[in-house]
Amino acid sequence: MEKILVGLKRVVDYNVRVRVRNDGSGVETDGVKMSINPFDEIALEEALRIKERGEASEVIVISVGGVDAQQQLRTGLAMGADRAILVDSDDSVEPLGVARIFKNIIDRDEIDLVLLGKQAIDDDNSQTGQMLAAIWGRPQATFASKLDLDGDTAKVTREVDAGLEIIEVDLPAVITVDLRLNEARYVKLPDIMKAKKKPLEVIAVADLGIDPGPQIKELSFEAPAERERGVMVDDVAGLVAALKEKGLA
Repeated sequence: MEKILVGLKRVVDYNVRVRVRNDGSGVETDGVKMSINPFDEIALEEALRIKERGEASEVIVISVGGVDAQQQLRTGLAMGADRAILVDSDDSVEPLGVARIFKNIIDRDEIDLVLLGKQAIDDDNSQTGQMLAAIWGRPQATFASKLDLDGDTAKVTREVDAGLEIIEVDLPAVITVDLRLNEARYVKLPDIMKAKKKPLEVIAVADLGIDPGPQIKELSFEAPAERERGVMVDDVAGLVAALKEKGLA
């Protein structure tokens, strides 16, 4: 296997409390810490481990978004990726548009394996990997908690409702990963400095001949209602009375 493509999405850091903008137009991002989507970070770590075992020759990271996404790509390069691609788009791109963009890069760079996070923590769609596999016409394995490569096949242990399922897929393929697959490495300062010299290609989405226009129109955003304080009861009769008062019994 020669090349692995890993998607990295820029999202609000998981430690940050998400706030809706005052005008209800979206989530507040000004002055907010942004990071690589945690599931994507796990996907990149797995790709790097595959390369370190000598089972791949190049790891490429890709992101779709504005120029600010270069920060996350540079982090991916500091982790150990060989080169990065930013598909520049000022507008938010939905999973189908991202899948079409990735397919274009796959064909151009002759990718052998695509590793993606199983979902992004901002929209929780869990759609891009599945859509990409359908467009590419290649096998997919989702929610991977273990990955073993053997020549032109991949054995994937995936988490399902009933427990664990083990499947084999032929390569090239799309694999989406779960958090239990591995633990991402810590990026050190020397690696950050080296990453500045690694190639980062910027492509305008229009140059790919793809219209990633939105299929869904977002009308407004609002924060969830605050939870009411609980009520202390002395006994079962008090509990039943409280439930009746709220119309729940």
